[in-house]
Amino acid sequence: MPRYRISEVATLLGVSDDTVRRWAETGRLPTVKDPGSRLAVDGKALADFAVRSAAEIRRLGSGPVVAESARNRFPGIVTKVVRDRVMAQVELLAGTYRIVSLMSREAADELGLEPGVLAVAAVKSTNVVVEVPGR
Repeated sequence: MPRYRISEVATLLGVSDDTVRRWAETGRLPTVKDPGSRLAVDGKALADFAVRSAAEIRRLGSGPVVAESARNRFPGIVTKVVRDRVMAQVELLAGTYRIVSLMSREAADELGLEPGVLAVAAVKSTNVVVEVPGR
């Protein structure tokens, strides 16, 4: 199983190195010692932590929606809204991911979408490509 350095974990989770170290110090994120006595996180432990953390974040985005067919829900903060007469382009930052949605201006106005608003991007797709980058 791969191990990840503290800085790699921080990048993957979209937080600072200090945040990862605090999680490790408090026992929230289990670590192991790499050769040379550097702290590292086991890949399986990181995956488990990411799933638990995502569940906590999803609770932030839970609201009056009682059922939804889309399983991929990304709570985040609206960072940019560009409107013209008919359409709106809405950018949302969900963790380290930038999600862009095109919708009618009327929909963006009705939702009150402006930078700083908490929103959830619900994604339903028939095609998802998974890639494994070289390390």
